Amino acid sequence: MFTGLVETMGLVVSTTEKPPGRTLRIEVGDELRSGLAIGDSIAINGCCLTVVQISPEGVDFEAGEETLSRTNLGKLRSGTQVNLERSLAVGDRMGGHYVTGHIDALAEVIAIQPDPPWAKYWFAVPRHLAKQLASKGSVTVDGISLTVVDATEDRFSVALIPHTLCVTTLGKRAVGDFINLETDVLAKYIERQLGERTQ
Repeated sequence: MFTGLVETMGLVVSTTEKPPGRTLRIEVGDELRSGLAIGDSIAINGCCLTVVQISPEGVDFEAGEETLSRTNLGKLRSGTQVNLERSLAVGDRMGGHYVTGHIDALAEVIAIQPDPPWAKYWFAVPRHLAKQLASKGSVTVDGISLTVVDATEDRFSVALIPHTLCVTTLGKRAVGDFINLETDVLAKYIERQLGERTQ
């Protein structure tokens, strides 16, 4: 479980094909590396992966075929920056919202409206997931807990403060890029319950 508060940006050192998956080596920075152990869970662009090796060159994670095909981790290359967050520990502050680290879909950046030093981003979202988004509700974009501004039947928007644009990868995103999307877990349960009541 995560909060969607990105701790730092990491740098992809290398990717190694290990069919049917791939090993990702990421330089995570000294602060995040401190106390890190094999078996720990880290959200990489919002996708929960397990630490399998720690070396001076970086931290290794294994991503399976399903993960690579359904998230933007399959597009990672050496030199790419990623958002990183360690899993939530009991007693930690809850600053964002409950994030599972299980990506629902890829969403496309379809518009960026600068409002210096802020910016408003629009994303196209699969219609079946749009029902789980509501204005003022929570959403996770590339591992970042954000508040939905506008929500329609096939898109939504978020307003990004200067801090988020500076300390996460969203400030480097462009129209046409694909981000990892996770809707609010509470919205999933509500939709499921409402669906069962109407059957």
